[in-house]
Amino acid sequence: MIFYSTSDKNAERPTSGQKNAFAVTTAKESGSASSVGQGHPKQVPVPLTWKLASILLVSAIGFGSQWSSGITGAMKSTLKKELKINNTQFALIEASEDFMVTLLMLISGIVTDRIGGAGAILYGNAIYSVGSIMVAAAAQIRSYKFFVSGRVILALGDIATQVAQYKIFSSWFPPNNGFASTLGLELGIGKIGAFVGKSSANIIAKNTGNFAWVFWVAVFMNIFTNIMTGIFYWFTRVANRKFCSIDDPATGEKLAEKNKKFELRKVLELPWVFWCIQAFSLLETSTAIVFLQNATELAEQRFGTDSVTAGWYSATLQYAGFFIVPCLGVFIDVFGNRISLLTFCGVGVFISMCLVNWARTTSGTAAAFGIYAFAYSFGPTTIIDSIRTSMWHSSVFGSAYALKITMNNAMNIIVRVITGVIQDRDNDSYDNVTIVYMVLAAGSVLVSMMLVMLSWKSVDLGNLQWTRKKRIARGEFINERKRAFYEENGARNKLISMACFASLAALVLGSWVAYFWGVATGNND
Repeated sequence: MIFYSTSDKNAERPTSGQKNAFAVTTAKESGSASSVGQGHPKQVPVPLTWKLASILLVSAIGFGSQWSSGITGAMKSTLKKELKINNTQFALIEASEDFMVTLLMLISGIVTDRIGGAGAILYGNAIYSVGSIMVAAAAQIRSYKFFVSGRVILALGDIATQVAQYKIFSSWFPPNNGFASTLGLELGIGKIGAFVGKSSANIIAKNTGNFAWVFWVAVFMNIFTNIMTGIFYWFTRVANRKFCSIDDPATGEKLAEKNKKFELRKVLELPWVFWCIQAFSLLETSTAIVFLQNATELAEQRFGTDSVTAGWYSATLQYAGFFIVPCLGVFIDVFGNRISLLTFCGVGVFISMCLVNWARTTSGTAAAFGIYAFAYSFGPTTIIDSIRTSMWHSSVFGSAYALKITMNNAMNIIVRVITGVIQDRDNDSYDNVTIVYMVLAAGSVLVSMMLVMLSWKSVDLGNLQWTRKKRIARGEFINERKRAFYEENGARNKLISMACFASLAALVLGSWVAYFWGVATGNND
């Protein structure tokens, strides 16, 4: 693939066999990580205009897809009324999509590593659009079963696209050299798209007199997304012919968008540091996703307002920090400190959940929303970049990120079904549901504190704190740790990795049990 690397040349210490950490190598799109940079001497480094264009195209794709992401949660009270369903049944709408993700996401990640991100986005968005049309049609005819079916098809497309764009970024930019900055910019623009979609959903429903129009507008946004996707696919093919790839300036690893073969062994032997980040994401991300699903209805109850005003409150809660995210990405690239940022995020979300649970007045809930909006902005970029930095092989980043999504969605199913049942038994109140949010947030704080202590003792985890200059200066040391991981402690590390993988499999199976229990007992007629 293509794109640039920024680094401090004075800090570079090339390893033996690294060739030149700053040398630009050549690569065909079909090349693997081991073959990148061979046989194409006429290729030249990508110019700045192409770099910016590529980021803007992917951001445009993200804007369109994120527009649709929050509208179901924003329409919760309306959907319950129009489709004549209860909280458990509504939870199953979201859980049905989560179920498909847990079933197919890992396969999608492995395939994306093999075929590349651009191709996966192309066919994924096409499937997503079909699902979006089905959801809009289901809303038009007020069919709960058809609505769930549409969400399942929509999930199949979303499965293909979720991993693909971050896989593309990982093949363009190494850790501390543009990955977090690019990721932050894309997530920031995506937040704007999601804010517009979520905040306008109830306005569209109220002004048109038919809530189905919200989902038809989402269909039009998906058409825009498909157009941008087609342009990006063409752009990628041209770029691969004209320009060359790069090496990681610290380790000398050659970056590539896709591999020549499936690399399952590397997926099964992901380092323990990766699983530490997974543990934090398991609790913090699941807290955020399930809380945000219900934020609009919670705002209606706590602020005593209508769905339109509540939609603005919850949209602001989720997306107000859009301007922070790009700045955070630049900070991570230059200064590192990922574990510190994860701890700040975890503590902030925990404080906001405590206020949601105990300060149930209007002012208390408003304060909770404000703290949450700021603290949660530090989460997604830091988690994804930490996953990328923790890995020995960038060639399987798609699979690693797919594991994260699989884990989060499995946890979401369990939490959504449980909170849906609790709310139905609590006369539609959130008084007891918020206790679940608070417990999950407390768990993420405990994990982050554990990460801080481990980072002082283990260099493999501590390097997530390194600045750009330090990572480049200690590239040879990183390669030595990689060698030791496989050669000196290979049996033990493989056992730890397999145990973590087995734990994830058990969580997924547990989520399936919860899902089918919800289907069996949720009166989903």
